[in-house]
Amino acid sequence: MKEIIKTKNLGFDYIRRNENGEVESIARAIDGVDISIEPGEFVAVLGANGSGKSTLARHLNALLKPTEGTVWINGMDTRDEGKIWEIRRTAGMVFQNPDNQIIGQVVDEDVAFGPENLGVPAEELPGRVEESLKAAGIYEFRNSSPNNLSGGQKQRVSIAGVLAMHSSCIVLDEPTAMLDPLGRNDVIRAVRALNYVENITVILITHYMEETIYADRIYVMDGGKVAFSGTPREVYSRVEDLEKLRLTVPPVVRLSKFLRDSGLHIPADILTEDGLADAIAKEYNAGT
Repeated sequence: MKEIIKTKNLGFDYIRRNENGEVESIARAIDGVDISIEPGEFVAVLGANGSGKSTLARHLNALLKPTEGTVWINGMDTRDEGKIWEIRRTAGMVFQNPDNQIIGQVVDEDVAFGPENLGVPAEELPGRVEESLKAAGIYEFRNSSPNNLSGGQKQRVSIAGVLAMHSSCIVLDEPTAMLDPLGRNDVIRAVRALNYVENITVILITHYMEETIYADRIYVMDGGKVAFSGTPREVYSRVEDLEKLRLTVPPVVRLSKFLRDSGLHIPADILTEDGLADAIAKEYNAGT
């Protein structure tokens, strides 16, 4: 199967110049990153602040161009200026602050903005908007002002705007960083539904590890490199490695490790409270 996103030896430098245009400093933010994502996958990219994960996200929408190496979006090289709009339609971007992405006075007008600018015929717009609002779970607020919505609802509007452009892939750059726990859960539920029901490819950039337990794969970044990767069960079995990278392990994973270190036969790949409860019950029954 052809990858929808692929990077090969991706490197990127932030270059600081003085008022004369002379280089004052060079900071390497991405260093030799290789990733490959298939259509329909839900992939999470984890990392502490400064790990390079947001810089990577901006390469997946051609907002940044590689200093070295290559990024392909559905086979299109992001350095090809003639493909920029098709790349950005294919891989839509949702940022941290929804207020920076919402421009319409009414929800359905905002969602229509993207496809309208792509030249979608006027008679096709209402259908696209309705379909996208329903998929993002925000249809009931279609006639509302975005100013009256919660942070989580605003992010759903941003997601609907990307879907209305018929993006086959959504890149979410820390979409819950500015939300309360209720808003965070709201957005993650919407993202999971899009992936599971609509088969939309999802790349979730985050430092909230509990948001990634339903991903197909996780890339863990540190210092601009991929430190390691794997399924959630594989990644979360490496508690010590995650903590060395300044990542806060979900409480259920930490508790599982504590019980394991205390002598209980608790599997190392438990991700949920139900899974831990089952393991404890099995251990208790084995001892009775």
